[in-house]
Amino acid sequence: GKRRRIYLLLIRNAFDAARVLMATGILHKDREQTVTFDRIYPPVTAAVCCRRAYLRGAFLASGSVNNPEKNYHLEFVVNSPLLAADLQEMVNSFGLEAKTVARKDHEVIYLKEGEQIVDLLNVMEAHLALMELENVRIVKEMRNDINRKVNCETANLNKVVGAAVKQLEDIMFIQSTMGLQKLPPQLAELAEARLQYPEKSLKELGSCLSEPLGKSGVNHRLRKISAIAETLREGKGEGK
Repeated sequence: GKRRRIYLLLIRNAFDAARVLMATGILHKDREQTVTFDRIYPPVTAAVCCRRAYLRGAFLASGSVNNPEKNYHLEFVVNSPLLAADLQEMVNSFGLEAKTVARKDHEVIYLKEGEQIVDLLNVMEAHLALMELENVRIVKEMRNDINRKVNCETANLNKVVGAAVKQLEDIMFIQSTMGLQKLPPQLAELAEARLQYPEKSLKELGSCLSEPLGKSGVNHRLRKISAIAETLREGKGEGK
């Protein structure tokens, strides 16, 4: 049901057809009998350029590649386990890591890494498809990188907001129980600043104090305030 163009090369002369099949190693003479050789014929693929050409033909005959917008997957589908092993070895001879899996009555040689699929397209000299796939990869990687950064910043922001809410809860609890005036002066000043500026970061909060304090110093004092609030909640006194 899919619209696609199929090309057929017809060799009508039986003698010529046999010559082509013998030259490509598909047919062999064995004691005056003609037998089918269901593997890659080594003399045909001895040179690197011949291996490239063989992979090109194998892909045109039995290969496919997924839409890279969805996922990366390139495969060859063949009928013979021996042919699959030969084809896998040939693909991997170019520094790739193709794998083989059985699917019903067929053997599938496949790649799932975008970079390796690009490399195989280059081996097969499918440069236009390579450029199209690279463009998709670049866009996807940029999108994924942006999503990672946004998720990281969101997580950090949630962490900061959660910490600020907890600090406010502790300060208001102390205020409603023993009163902020009973805190040590430095802690009381910081507690008042946090109540006045609930949205500020620790660094910004430190700059609001009479004696400016760094982020680590503000955090240290807030932990002290939190410890006092926990002590009050546990009914162990008003804290010092």
